[in-house]
Amino acid sequence: MVARGRGRSMTAAILQAVPSKAAMSEASIRPRPSIAAIGAGIVAAVVGFGSSFPVIVQALKEVGASSGEVASGLMALSLLMGVSAIILSVRTRVPISIAWSTPGAALLISTGMVDGGFPAAVGAFLLTGVLIIVAAVVRPFREIVSSIPTSLANAMLAGIVMQLCLAPVEAIGVVPQYVLPVIAIWVVMLRFARLYAMPAAVAATTAIIVATTDLPVASPGELLPHPVFVMPVFTWGAVVSIAIPLFIVTMASQNIPGIAVLQAYGYKPHVRETFLTTGIGTVLGAPFGGHAINYAAITAAICAGPDADPDPHRRWLAALASGIFYVFFGFAATFATVLIAASPPLLIQAVAGLALMGVLASSLLGAMQAAGDRDAAVVTFVVAASGLSFYGIGAAFWGLIAGAAILLLSRWRRGAGTS
Repeated sequence: MVARGRGRSMTAAILQAVPSKAAMSEASIRPRPSIAAIGAGIVAAVVGFGSSFPVIVQALKEVGASSGEVASGLMALSLLMGVSAIILSVRTRVPISIAWSTPGAALLISTGMVDGGFPAAVGAFLLTGVLIIVAAVVRPFREIVSSIPTSLANAMLAGIVMQLCLAPVEAIGVVPQYVLPVIAIWVVMLRFARLYAMPAAVAATTAIIVATTDLPVASPGELLPHPVFVMPVFTWGAVVSIAIPLFIVTMASQNIPGIAVLQAYGYKPHVRETFLTTGIGTVLGAPFGGHAINYAAITAAICAGPDADPDPHRRWLAALASGIFYVFFGFAATFATVLIAASPPLLIQAVAGLALMGVLASSLLGAMQAAGDRDAAVVTFVVAASGLSFYGIGAAFWGLIAGAAILLLSRWRRGAGTS
C-alpha cells in the first residue's frame, strides 16, 4: 500500500509539472508577473552567455575575424538571440529560448580559415541562415534534413569537439598555474552545482586574467561594441566546409534537442515560426560576424521547467527575461573580447574545451546507441576528428560522407543477406 501510494503521489507530481493541453490553451489569458520566472530567465541568460562565449570568440578568431569583427559578431549574436526570444515568447506565450550554436562554433574552430578568409566564412554563415529559412518554409526539405541518421550527426559533432576538449590537458603542461585552479573550480562545481560549473570557471578565468595581465586602458565609449559590416563572399570551399556542416550540426545538435525539451514539458514548439525567426536572424547577423542562432536546449529546460514557475502559463516570462538580458550582454561584447585577447591563448582554449565536455559526452553517447550504426559512427568520428582537409573541404564534411558510405554499405549487405 505504501509503494502504491508513493507511485500515485509521484504520478501526480509529474502531471502537475507538465501542463495539460487545456491548460496550455489558456496560456495567453493569465500573463501575470512572476518573480520566479524572471529569476529563471536571468539564470538562463547568465548560464547561456557565461558558459560558452569564449568558444564563440575563439571560433570567430580561427576563421579569420579581427578583434573588432569578433566583438561585432558576439554582439550581433547576443542581440539577435535576445530579440528573437522576446518576439517568440510574446507572440506564442511559450517559453521558447534562443541560443547561439555552440557546436557550430566548435566546427569553426576545427575548420579554421578557408580560402577567401573571414568574408568567405561570413558568406557561409549567411547561406546557413538561408537553409534554416528553407527548412521553415519547405516541409520536404525539413524531412530530408531530419532523415540524416542521428548516430552520424552525433559522431560528426564528437569529432569536431574532440580536439578542443583535449586543450585543458595540453594547457596543464604549458600554463599549469593558470589552468589548474580553473579546472579545480569546474570539478568542484560539477559536484555541487553542475549548472553553474562553467560560469564559475569563466569567472575564475576572468579573475586570473585581471590579476596577472596588463589590460589595455580604454574609455567607457571605447568598450561599447561597434558593428563591423563584412561583405559576404561565396566560395565553394566555405560552402562545403562551413555552411553545410554548420547547418547540419545546428539542426541536429541544437534545434532537435530544443524542440524535444519543450515537448517534454507539454508545450507546442512552434517549429515553423521559430525556424523562420532564427533563420532570418542568422541572415541578418551574418554580415556582422554572427554565425548562427537556434533553439536553446539546456537553457530551454531552465525556462520551461517547473522551477521557473509552478504555473506553466507564466513560464514564457522566463524566456522573455532571458531575451532581455541577452540584449544587455550584447553591449558587453567588446569588453569580453578585450579580456580574452589579453589572456594566454591556451588558457582560453582550455576554458572552451571545458565548456564542450558535456557536448562531447552526449554526442558520443548518441553516436553509439544504435548498434547497427556503430561502425559508420566510428568512421565518421575518426575522420571528423582527424583535421583532414582535402580539396579545400574540412574534415567534418568528409567524416559525414565517409560514415554515410559505410552505413549504406552495411545496410545493403544486411538487406542482401535477408533476401
